[in-house]
Amino acid sequence: MAHRAGGRALSVLRGGLRLPAPGPAAARGQARLGSSGAAVRRSPQAAAAEEAGEDAEVNTRKKTFTEVQTERLEQAERTVLIKCSQKLNEKKLLQYLSRHGDIKSHFFFENRGIHALIEFLEKNSIASLQDAIRIPSAAEHHVVPFKSRLFTFTLKNPVSQAAEETPVHLSPQSHIPVKELIQKLCHADSISSQMYILLNEYQLTEENIKLRYLACSLVRDFTHAYFPDSTVKPFGSSVNTFGKLGCDVDMFLDFHDTQKHSTNMNKGPFEMEYQMKRLPSERLATQKILSVIGDCLDNFGPGCVSVQKILNARCPLVKFSHQPTGFQCDLSVSNSIAIRSSELLYIYGCLDSRVRALVFSVRCWARVHGLTNSVPGTWITNFSLTMMVVFFLQKRSPPIIPTLDQLKELADQTDKHVIGGYDCSFVSDLSKIKPTKNTETLDVLLGDFFEYFGNFDFRKNSINLRKGKEVNKPESSPLYIWNPFEQDLNISKNVNQPQLEKFVATARESAWILQKEDKTQRMISKEPWGLAALLIPFGKSNPSKMKTRMKGIGSETIRSLLDSLKLNNANSLQKAVGK
Repeated sequence: MAHRAGGRALSVLRGGLRLPAPGPAAARGQARLGSSGAAVRRSPQAAAAEEAGEDAEVNTRKKTFTEVQTERLEQAERTVLIKCSQKLNEKKLLQYLSRHGDIKSHFFFENRGIHALIEFLEKNSIASLQDAIRIPSAAEHHVVPFKSRLFTFTLKNPVSQAAEETPVHLSPQSHIPVKELIQKLCHADSISSQMYILLNEYQLTEENIKLRYLACSLVRDFTHAYFPDSTVKPFGSSVNTFGKLGCDVDMFLDFHDTQKHSTNMNKGPFEMEYQMKRLPSERLATQKILSVIGDCLDNFGPGCVSVQKILNARCPLVKFSHQPTGFQCDLSVSNSIAIRSSELLYIYGCLDSRVRALVFSVRCWARVHGLTNSVPGTWITNFSLTMMVVFFLQKRSPPIIPTLDQLKELADQTDKHVIGGYDCSFVSDLSKIKPTKNTETLDVLLGDFFEYFGNFDFRKNSINLRKGKEVNKPESSPLYIWNPFEQDLNISKNVNQPQLEKFVATARESAWILQKEDKTQRMISKEPWGLAALLIPFGKSNPSKMKTRMKGIGSETIRSLLDSLKLNNANSLQKAVGK
């Protein structure tokens, strides 16, 4: 995993796109997506400076998921990664590299030493640089002579050049600890502001996204030896706008462009085709491809360690640690439905700023209370939690985001995708989706989310994002969330009854805290309040109160109903006595 850097480099994309503001001006400018779909952290000064140009920015067309991926992949091909010496002169390093071509952007980060990511303006600058770099000497170990885009930069005379050493800004590659986050949240003026602060601290930065695409591009350099027309693309949290700093990189080897090329060539009075190895099943072909690529990364890949080939899984994959970037990586083959799921979440994340703010807050809350875990098991996954938030926002009045069926109705012919017999069609052009008229604040949405799922009838109902409504469970799993595309699958089938009950109890307790707490008094006494209070494990800060509220909102509702019945019975008795 990436180590946390000591300093921070905050960057704002030029020509960035402001997300639609849900209501109060105070909520604006807290977090946004750049024009290329990247999460961008902004200072208050930057937010204020952009207020004047807000109208013009809103009219800027948002890029589609495919456009963002294409742009990012091309950007990664013009990028190199350099491990630098501790005694570093940034100006001299850039001057040296500039001999080989203009540098478009760069940043430094800490991961087992200082590294520099350098993006050149032209791809051929990398070839020029590679020609000028020597192969390391084989005094102690014999080297595998694969010329990658990973380099080491050292000083020939470090003692004489030590005086020229200059400090560099280090871009963070992990989020701040929860304790530090809670302190920041306590200084906010509303729960909405707290949620945007959390989003800004946890979301992927522009620099981190570049690093993720570079990791994919470096793997692609290996796959090209066997499959020249293939690409390696990230999917999941790295690209769907819901990724957290420190999350793994899911990537897949894509042959889609190769297939499109062969389709275009089938013209004329004759046909020619490649002679290729034929195997009895696609799964076997996938396993053999991943086995070879896994061996290649293990034996020849600079910085690729702990390579594991998990070929008998439902979705065969290769797991490895990429030390230069600090990422844990999972490589699969042509995972088309997973890509469609990534694009669907990308669309939801771009439609309204409240979507991402609520998802990040709920997922952080769940991790603090042990409802999710990085180790596979019977816990609710982050993906399931994200689907629950999306479903909750679909059910608001008016809805904040559309259902999948509504997005499908807006799709044109180019948006039609049927994968393995499953209809994965939905609109890709965000400008075709009408903005919501819902103006609810995040303060309201957070409390209502906990109350809604604290009282949800999980015994009877399931969650269906395609329709945006509860439907009867088709089978007896404690938690049933329909896969948006593979409608015969339950994405939360791993969750057992005790874990679901823990989720419900914690949701009820959280709703109770938000309803009953005295914000002003807590701020005066400098106690955590709002979202900050929910990020402290229950029972640690108030063990005596915890016992009296264990049944939370549900029991409060029942008690109110019983009190009402008692009052009605008393009134009936008085009337009877009077007669």
